[in-house]
Amino acid sequence: MPTTEPWTYSLHIPHDTRAVTVCRRTVRLILTLHGLIRLADVAELLAAELVSNAVRHTKGPAALRLRRRDGVLRIGAWDASPVPPPYDLEAAPDAEAGRGLVLVRACADDWGWHPLGQGGDTGKYVWCDLSAA
Repeated sequence: MPTTEPWTYSLHIPHDTRAVTVCRRTVRLILTLHGLIRLADVAELLAAELVSNAVRHTKGPAALRLRRRDGVLRIGAWDASPVPPPYDLEAAPDAEAGRGLVLVRACADDWGWHPLGQGGDTGKYVWCDLSAA
């Protein structure tokens, strides 16, 4: 049943690369239930990239968060590392790694990050937005 009311879902995940698949499937299910299936392919890709970075480049738990408000779907990943994501977003054409945030930047309407907690000692939140209007 499609709705325009704001909503938020959070999925806490272990430090395990298999969590990326769980997150992709969860994103598709949530968007389908909210009548946003047209966003599912791109949202799955973006969520997978953000969660993959959280799991592969940090230690400890992570979380996926989906929020829809004011016609915008925000996809975010929390991890326990205060280290900011790289902003030099260029990958060589033949690179086998380092394309995740390049894809996020190319496919999302906006993206960014912010530290969590005082002094950045409780991690960071990396997010991207898709227009869901």
